[in-house]
Amino acid sequence: MAYQIGSACVSCGACADVCPVGAISQGDSSYVIDANACLDCGSCSDACPNGAISPAD
Repeated sequence: MAYQIGSACVSCGACADVCPVGAISQGDSSYVIDANACLDCGSCSDACPNGAISPAD
């Protein structure tokens, strides 16, 4: 179960900076998580100042 970035993302990059495998990159309007690379560690969710990252359903 990978994490996902919701609409509250303001593209600050805090999540990308803490991802241990580089699974997060800048998308068209916000950052995106590569579900195949995500380790489900939750580091990105903890680092997000807006609470925009949550486990995918």
